[in-house]
Amino acid sequence: GVYSYFVFLPKHDELKREKQNYKSQVAKLSIFKKRASAILKYETLMAQKTEQFNQAMKALPDKRELPSLLTNISKAGSDAGLAFHLFQPANEINKEFFKEIPVSIKVQGRYHQITDFFFQIKRLNRIVNINNVEVKSKKGSNLIDMGCKAVTYMFVEKKGSTDKNNQKRKKK
Repeated sequence: GVYSYFVFLPKHDELKREKQNYKSQVAKLSIFKKRASAILKYETLMAQKTEQFNQAMKALPDKRELPSLLTNISKAGSDAGLAFHLFQPANEINKEFFKEIPVSIKVQGRYHQITDFFFQIKRLNRIVNINNVEVKSKKGSNLIDMGCKAVTYMFVEKKGSTDKNNQKRKKK
């Protein structure tokens, strides 16, 4: 009786606890195995989303690329044969994570030249929206006066996120 009370029962209780611990560890292991088998799917999804993000970043110019983009818009109109009367970038409009850069444009040309201009703008590798298009024809002439606002966008990185990245680099 003394042996079973002092030796056997404590060892038996410890054995029960270890069996329960073993069962819980096996359950955790099966959960982690399921997650590990799904990680390949998430890695491919992450690669796809990274590629989509990189493509979107290419469509949003940064401060360095903005003058060349405006030059490309102007060149598209000149290549189409339009006569520019106004090409005036306006003040930037700050949004949450990007800036809008509106450009007022007034050109004169034939109908097909204006459509060619729009086609060339569409083919740029940057996002450019044409808004507020006003078309007026001159009487006795086949020339058309067109006024519009071209809006392009520029990505703005939040200052807080760059500070966090710098702090992480310093810790390493």
